[in-house]
Amino acid sequence: MLFQASWGASIKSALCALADGQPRPLAANCCHHRDIVFANNAIFIPARAADGPAIYRRISLGTVENHLIELLPRKDRLHLLSVSEPVELVLGEVLCEPGNAIRHVYFPTEASISLVARIEGSPGVEVGMVGREGMLGVQMALGVATAPVHAVVQSPGAARRIGVNDFRGELAHSPALLRAMHHYLYVRMAQMATSAACLRFHLIGPRLARWLLMSQDRAHSDSFRVTHEFLAAMLGVRREGITAAASALQRSGLIEYRRGNLKVLDRLGLEAAACGCYAVERQVYAALLC
Repeated sequence: MLFQASWGASIKSALCALADGQPRPLAANCCHHRDIVFANNAIFIPARAADGPAIYRRISLGTVENHLIELLPRKDRLHLLSVSEPVELVLGEVLCEPGNAIRHVYFPTEASISLVARIEGSPGVEVGMVGREGMLGVQMALGVATAPVHAVVQSPGAARRIGVNDFRGELAHSPALLRAMHHYLYVRMAQMATSAACLRFHLIGPRLARWLLMSQDRAHSDSFRVTHEFLAAMLGVRREGITAAASALQRSGLIEYRRGNLKVLDRLGLEAAACGCYAVERQVYAALLC
């Protein structure tokens, strides 16, 4: 939504008068930070800084659902949002490749992203997953803009995207953001270490149950789309192994799977069937970021 006002008028008064296009008096909860105005549960950001009429972009705060962003103090959170843009991530979209410089960082609000380690001559194996609990591009907290893994959209949906230069500036000015990134970086390191051990020592069935639980957590739904081919690629096994493991979970009444549509029927049963890596990862996250 764009709002046009006169530079000559009070920016604060003009923007606080905006509410669904209808005039309103200055709200008591309206406040100013630099060139940004916060009012009516929204942020109003100058979209064009030039002489003459000013264009402002409205961002509703009600759409913020990424947990890392929600953890920030209000001032830091609002300023981070002011440099972000909402995007829709498409299934199968590649967001970065290992060894290449990234141009953006992503904070999913609905989408989920698979992090895949690739070795020459193989399709790779999933070593991590990012949903609204995390973000893509956390290596920026170390001053590194090079992607360490292949990142592909596993589940389509909304996310917030920030350019690397803007995000670098936010890290420099927000100790709270930098601290959250360091904590999340540790969580990701633990997740990758657990995934490596899980791949080596655990059977396909418990690993599949763990993967389905992680996907359900990020989908925030009992149902989501996934194919046997994709599962086989993510878990680093043959398709026949996935078929057998998924059939066993279905016979136990834990899931229902038809033509790429998977539904979790018994969450507690699926947790019992999963390897202990799932619980360990949740404990690490809760200890640092909850």
